Amino acid sequence: MKGFLADTIKRLRYYKELGERTFSQLNEEDFFYKPSGESNSIAVIIQHLHGNMLSRWTNFLTEDGEKEWRRRDAEFEEVRRGKDALLALWEEGWQCMFDTLESLEEEDLQKTILIRTEPLVVYDAILRQLAHHPYHVGQIAYIGRIIKDKEWQSLSIPKGGSANFLEQMKASQKK
Repeated sequence: MKGFLADTIKRLRYYKELGERTFSQLNEEDFFYKPSGESNSIAVIIQHLHGNMLSRWTNFLTEDGEKEWRRRDAEFEEVRRGKDALLALWEEGWQCMFDTLESLEEEDLQKTILIRTEPLVVYDAILRQLAHHPYHVGQIAYIGRIIKDKEWQSLSIPKGGSANFLEQMKASQKK
């Protein structure tokens, strides 16, 4: 597989990894921290991503991406689950998406699917999810950073480390 689908999968795997690198810094109680009364916890965001991914990517080419069995509003209710159960939801959602993306052929990109009865070209539907999933992973990372504060381990280039990072990149390109 090459081209758009391979690049999409590569980018989405990167964002999945960012979420997991955040989770590895958190204890179980941290998954339920809410920065404000109207905010979502990491647990709620995981529940939402899980529901969204299963709904969108199950029978992707043949059924509306908003399944009748999905209960979107319930995804935003705080449900106390252990960290392992939350990570299992996380993994199930991502696996469903990756299985579907890896099964697609380049010619599928021009087909039309439905999401909430709205017709979308497959290519556009994938772009929509490529924006949606990283949006929520960013929220997860931001909440994690709030929780860990000075103990936070950067997921990218740490503050004050840009010049050093650039030099390392240049050196690795010369090899």
